[in-house]
Amino acid sequence: MAIESSTFSPHRSGWEAFTLLRGNELVRRYPFLRDGAPLRREAEWVGVLRASAFPGGPVLTDVYESVRAEIGLALEAQGPFDGVLLDVHGAMSVLGYTDAEADLARAVRDAVGPDCLVAATMDVHGNVSRELARAVDLVSCHRTAAHEDDDEARERAATTLLRRVDHGGRPHKAWVQVPVLLPGERVSTRREPARGIYADVARVAELDGVLDASLWVGYAWADEPRCRAAVVVTGDEPDVLVREAGRLARRYWDARDELGPVAPAGTYEECLAAVLAGDARPFVLSDSGDNPMAGGAGDVTWTLARLLDEPVFALPPEAGGRTGIYASLPDAEAARTVADAGVGARVEVGAGARVDAAHHGPVTLRGVVEHVRTDDPVAGIVCVVAVGGLRVVLTERRRPYHLESDFTALGLDPRGTDVVVVKIGTLETELHDMAEDWMLMLTPGGVDQDLSRLGHHRLGGPVHPFSSPGSYDPEPELL
Repeated sequence: MAIESSTFSPHRSGWEAFTLLRGNELVRRYPFLRDGAPLRREAEWVGVLRASAFPGGPVLTDVYESVRAEIGLALEAQGPFDGVLLDVHGAMSVLGYTDAEADLARAVRDAVGPDCLVAATMDVHGNVSRELARAVDLVSCHRTAAHEDDDEARERAATTLLRRVDHGGRPHKAWVQVPVLLPGERVSTRREPARGIYADVARVAELDGVLDASLWVGYAWADEPRCRAAVVVTGDEPDVLVREAGRLARRYWDARDELGPVAPAGTYEECLAAVLAGDARPFVLSDSGDNPMAGGAGDVTWTLARLLDEPVFALPPEAGGRTGIYASLPDAEAARTVADAGVGARVEVGAGARVDAAHHGPVTLRGVVEHVRTDDPVAGIVCVVAVGGLRVVLTERRRPYHLESDFTALGLDPRGTDVVVVKIGTLETELHDMAEDWMLMLTPGGVDQDLSRLGHHRLGGPVHPFSSPGSYDPEPELL
């Protein structure tokens, strides 16, 4: 069960948020388990259940408990199993729970018994509590951010699981938490020191006596005691595991003040000034505080309201006017109204802030409808409204805009636009490559990069940068 959930978002993730896969459809979801793949031939793979969701707010209790119950009952009915591959994110928050993935892992363990090996594969932005680490036999995560090795990390976990089922059995694990909690945008492997730290993680994984090494940065937009960085080194040489887990934890701790934003960061005013001062095209601005791919509600209007008031988008090009794209603003009612008006119509419609109105209320879009699509598989209805030189993408449901084709499919030309504003944190690879320049815009929302504005109070002890833990001496535990 995989979702990234911000406890600071008013959004709630119900059944509508989840896509469910079972049986062979689930098995074929993984490239390394498709017909003809070597791992597919080495074992009989049974697809139990995968419930995955777009990031959002906390999961409703009954949804989580229903998924957990189905997984447990299916494992009991279809077993016995030699091994289980548990594919989770690590940042799922559930109403009424403080460590949902550990609870799910315990349910899996109860269903399959003590002899079955359980391997968990996770996102690098997840949280690994002692309880979760104890409930599984193998646990690993990505080694790149932004993520470029999702399937590689899952295949690594599946391969290790098979090898241990065939030979070697249950390994040892050295686990240690690090009292640091930073947004993932400050721990990007596109730059140092994170690049070097994760290269070291990969090096440790190749040592004699080590099966896998992983470092999680934690999930900064949840307020739970488990939220902090963690290291797990797995293998057969306890002394090596403890030594290397402690060394990686120390290296991450020592780098905490050097882990800065993945790109130049600034306020709205600073970012717009940078756009207007140069001629980079497109200049991409990341409206990071409401990033739906990190759990934001997606309909915060704080940035869009300011863009709509900017005179530069009302002026013609010959008078110094600029062009822009804003992607996107979800509002089902407004999207239906604009779609019904049709291409070419002049509309005036209130939109946004239906879920998260804490920072700004709905905005009024006064402009011409340039594009309508009613069958987007993720967003449903998608409309483009031209307000002067600004094109606003209005959607029925939350949807990320990370690929050039996401824009060109709407008749938009991002490469020929002065400024493209997207709701994201670190730019995904294609968007990053397309941008002639870009900045991380520090805006409010449920996934605010300025963690001090969110109000964490349940972390259970000093955690950098909220409070100083003072000295830190990593003491890995063998689990």
